[in-house]
Amino acid sequence: MRTDRTFTMLKPDSVEKGNIGAIVDKINAAGFRIVAMKLTQMTTQDAQEFYAVHSERPFYGELVSYMTRGPVVAAILEKENAVADFRTLIGATNPADAAEGTIRKLYAASMGENAVHGSDSDENAAIEGAFHFSGREMF
Repeated sequence: MRTDRTFTMLKPDSVEKGNIGAIVDKINAAGFRIVAMKLTQMTTQDAQEFYAVHSERPFYGELVSYMTRGPVVAAILEKENAVADFRTLIGATNPADAAEGTIRKLYAASMGENAVHGSDSDENAAIEGAFHFSGREMF
């Protein structure tokens, strides 16, 4: 399993607010190389499957509705120590707790609309990347 790749998704609120370019600029400035990226729309089934790990949590239905309300930008990023470095770049799930200069501090409206998803492990990065991209879509 590669430890130099991670998966991210710019969530519907980021797309709606026109923050794609600014967030991608921050990703590039942090030294990540984009190896795959696309604008896509998750179906209800897609969101339910992608977030199945949260299916028993009280916020699951709201999460699925949020993730399907508009397009997302899915991307696979490459950099040494990608998962940990990207988690640092995006900041805490709750933007109120996120460090200054992080993506969530700058662009997230709330814990529920937190602008961006970032894989939490090398294993999940591979699973989540494969969910959105075929091998021929990655460079």
